[in-house]
Amino acid sequence: MQKDFHYYATYCAAHLAGFTHEECMEICYSAQLVDLCSATLLRKIKAPEEAATTQLQLELMDTKPDIAGLQNITRIWASFHFLPSDLYASRNGAPKIYLDKYRLICNTNSDLLVETVKLAKDKGAPAVGLAMHVLADTWAHRYFAGTPSLVINNTDHYFYELVPDADGFSERPVKFIHAPSAKDDPVNGIYVNTIRQNSEKSVMNLGHGRAGHLPDYSYARYKYLPAWGDYEEIVKDNPSDYMNAFCQMIYALRYLHGDEPSFEKNRYDTEAVLPWKDRIKEILEKRQTDACDDWKKLGKDISGNDIEDFDIGKYQPEYLEAADKDNTFLGRFTAAAVEQKSMVTYHICKSGSKLAGVSVVKKSRERGGKK
Repeated sequence: MQKDFHYYATYCAAHLAGFTHEECMEICYSAQLVDLCSATLLRKIKAPEEAATTQLQLELMDTKPDIAGLQNITRIWASFHFLPSDLYASRNGAPKIYLDKYRLICNTNSDLLVETVKLAKDKGAPAVGLAMHVLADTWAHRYFAGTPSLVINNTDHYFYELVPDADGFSERPVKFIHAPSAKDDPVNGIYVNTIRQNSEKSVMNLGHGRAGHLPDYSYARYKYLPAWGDYEEIVKDNPSDYMNAFCQMIYALRYLHGDEPSFEKNRYDTEAVLPWKDRIKEILEKRQTDACDDWKKLGKDISGNDIEDFDIGKYQPEYLEAADKDNTFLGRFTAAAVEQKSMVTYHICKSGSKLAGVSVVKKSRERGGKK
């Protein structure tokens, strides 16, 4: 997903869940910050690099494809963008080296999602926004994994976009190009993706890079044949998935606001959406690669307040000047990021996989050590 959903749509969901305008602004800021909090940014503000929630392209390209480098990639991308669905999934005859990656495939309504949302309870807006980013991405990024893998994340020539027409939908082959400076062209079905690399360890095979930004566009409907699914056709309906993501965010946010006794899988707040459902559906299905303006207008209509533009430097002076950095906005965000990463890494390691390394924080807690 992109800023349109992580920032503006998250604001809308938070307001519908009962948060004040000021709280909504902090929640959606944190949700968007997950896509920007790189090690480079953390070094700039002298914050702990272990709190990185994303990696810049240059950082990825500079990462060595050794054990340490690949574990760091997996810790970040599996924890915040491609939350694993079933760490104990089995496949007959599959070797462990394959199973470890197969089990990292992202999907919705997992036990890890429940733990992610509960982890944010009573931790403040930065933790809430971070959890909403993870939740939303499970819908956009489902069927891809947050670790480099050609066998899991690759796409081939059988990749079709389902374009609405008078009779329903028409199938159109997607033309992928490898020009980083080019823009996606939804009118003609031309999208930018990563260059195929035969190495399992290549960062070009991370996440949905081989499918370009199609998973991030709410209007996109497409089908393809993943190798991990025995080349059986998978159809992705983003407008439907994004609506589910929005409704599930409202339910999760109501739980975090204190209005729901628990957070459970497969529950969605469809009632709060009803007055705005047609408007939201129109935004989700509009063939555009950036829906920020539409979501921003909707947010103002819902709350009666203007949503300020995202400013990456908004909270940096507070953090840099604070004697007690832990009680700043960025201090609480980095703490939530470290805890989320530790939790996911712990569960991946517990499943028998070393792809994300070992969770030091989780182990120290179990031994009675300090956080």
